[in-house]
Amino acid sequence: MSIFQPTAMKRRITDITPQFLQKLGSEAVLLDVDNTIATYTSHEPMEGAVEWAQQMVESGFRVMIVSNNYKKRVAPFAARFGLDWISFAIKPLPFGYLRAKRRLKASLDHCVIIGDQIFTDVIGANLCGMKSILLSPLEPEEGVSFRVRRHFERGLRKKYEARKDVVKE
Repeated sequence: MSIFQPTAMKRRITDITPQFLQKLGSEAVLLDVDNTIATYTSHEPMEGAVEWAQQMVESGFRVMIVSNNYKKRVAPFAARFGLDWISFAIKPLPFGYLRAKRRLKASLDHCVIIGDQIFTDVIGANLCGMKSILLSPLEPEEGVSFRVRRHFERGLRKKYEARKDVVKE
């Protein structure tokens, strides 16, 4: 498997069911913030995201926010969701993922990261031995580095959407 390949792909976080996570063998869920549970420019969660997270917790999953963004951006989302969090995770490096795994008292093979970027969320999961669910970004980012990354991601996304070993249902 390529280091760029997600375990699964979905359009939005609300498309992920407890049954889907169980099918992947997941017990612990690491959530990205920007373009995953909220648009990059918003201070409000996307419609249905808070209820989705509550449903996952009620279904027995341990859920935590893991973001590369700073505390002042991540902490208000974590409070709104009622979840523990890690900011400045330095994804794709493994440090934030491993801290989350320890806090959630989960094994690597039972953790899944849900995010919108191949070059951070997916690569980091693969470096750690975690599963990943790649989402479609909620909105296009404006920065040059984001546009460059998204350009390179486009081809990879098309490739993985066509592959049978990437779970989509």
